[in-house]
Amino acid sequence: MNIFRLTGDLAHLAAIIILLLKIWKTRSCSGISGKSQILFTVVYITRYLDLFTSFISAYNTLMKIIFIVSSLATVYLIYYKFKATYDRNHDTFRIEFLIIPSIILALLIRHEFTVMEVLWTFSIYLEAVAILPQLFLVSKTGEAETITSHYLFALGSYRGLYLLNWIWRYYFENFLDWISIVAGFVQTVLYCDFFYLYVTRVLHGRKLRLPA
Repeated sequence: MNIFRLTGDLAHLAAIIILLLKIWKTRSCSGISGKSQILFTVVYITRYLDLFTSFISAYNTLMKIIFIVSSLATVYLIYYKFKATYDRNHDTFRIEFLIIPSIILALLIRHEFTVMEVLWTFSIYLEAVAILPQLFLVSKTGEAETITSHYLFALGSYRGLYLLNWIWRYYFENFLDWISIVAGFVQTVLYCDFFYLYVTRVLHGRKLRLPA
C-alpha cells in the first residue's frame, strides 16, 4: 500500500468520525444531507459485497466493515434518532437522477459483465456524484457550519489523494483503471469550488457560504 492510498483512507475515516461526532455531540443533524448519506450507504454496500466472497487483508476487511456500519449508523441517526432536527425542507435533491444514470453507465461501461463487477462499477459511478445532495443543501441554505465544512474538506481530500494513488499505481505498479480514475476526477472537480471557499473562509474563522 502506498502513502497516498493510506492517507486517503485516513482522510475518509476522519470525515466519517467528524460527521458522527458532529451529529452525536450536538444532538442534531442540521445541515447534513440525509440523501447524500443514503447514497454513500448504497455505495459501500454494493462495493463491498465481496466481503463474503474474498479476503485481501485484515486491514481491507476492517475498513470495509467500518464504512458500511458507520454509513448505516449515520442514516439511522438522521432519519430516526434525531429526525426532528433533519432539514428535509431543504434536502430536496432528486437522487433518482443520480442513481439511474449510474446504473445505466455500469451496465454499458464496465470491465466484465458479471453481477459483482456491475455492482462495483455502479458504486464507483454513484460515489462520484453522491456528494451533490449535500452541496445542493449547503447552497440552498446559503452556509455551512464549520464542523460540516471540515467533514466536506476531509471527504474531498480523500478523493484527491486517491487520484494520486492511481497515478502512483500506474507509474510504479503498471496498473491502470480508467473507470476509477475518471470517476475520481469528476468527484474531485465537484469539490473544487468548496475547497477554495474552505481555504479562504473557514480557515480564517469565517462561516462558509456557497453561492445559491
